[in-house]
Amino acid sequence: MVWSSWLGCIKPNWRACMCGYGLWIHVISFVLSLVCLSLCLWIVMNRNKDNVEPTMKDDSPFGKLQEDLLIEIFIRVTISQWEQISCVRKQWANLFRGECLWQAALNRAYPLASKTKKWTGPIRQGLSKRRYVALYISKNILGVDTDIDENHEMLGHIYLFLKDQLQLSTTPASCILHGTLIDQLLVCGKSKEEADELATKIWLALLDNLEDTKHTFIVLKSIAQEYDGFLPYPYLRPMKVQWKVFEKLFVDFRDLFDHSEYCDLIGIAKKKFQTIPYVWLGY
Repeated sequence: MVWSSWLGCIKPNWRACMCGYGLWIHVISFVLSLVCLSLCLWIVMNRNKDNVEPTMKDDSPFGKLQEDLLIEIFIRVTISQWEQISCVRKQWANLFRGECLWQAALNRAYPLASKTKKWTGPIRQGLSKRRYVALYISKNILGVDTDIDENHEMLGHIYLFLKDQLQLSTTPASCILHGTLIDQLLVCGKSKEEADELATKIWLALLDNLEDTKHTFIVLKSIAQEYDGFLPYPYLRPMKVQWKVFEKLFVDFRDLFDHSEYCDLIGIAKKKFQTIPYVWLGY
């Protein structure tokens, strides 16, 4: 009896152990958060007046950390600081070029991404970095819930595909690009109406986020001058997208026009749209 009661006293309390395990997880997470805060403060304090990226000496405590620990720290730092962090040391820059950091960041920010199945179609999924950026775009630019199904990650990949194509050429065939977007959405089970709506949403979001550069001006001008004719579905570009292209040209880039270019494009706009805004007029 005494022996059995003594054994009962030394039985592990599994609930207490689990609570203790959870507590340790919180403690470790808190410590990593403090390290992240220290790193961010160090970057801010070591940036000079000329806004040059800071560098770190080899005898710095941060320079002695193992790569797996560095990855756990970096993925807890806000994404806006990643570009600065990658410029501090060559080792850190290599981490941001590798797959391990992006896989860890993907698992932390989007836990359900590991369950996403690869889809078919002309626009593929890509590696962890591409997937992370695509999910970030889907959530923060396109405003969709990334925790529902793989189609929401796919929208981010479509956005990136379209952005890449507009950056690669100054004369993109926007009607062909639009058809590719529609084909990808149809292959993944979207109806014709859903595909049209989503493709238009992606076009408009991308046009809103293009940088105001000379290259963007040339690309938009080329898209505006494309002849639609009687293109079949799915290559006919939505009127909302065409309107947005002309709006950006006549509002954001009007100072880059010469007189002949302006006259040509305003003539095309008058043919496409029944009425045009007053702000587009006047060179």
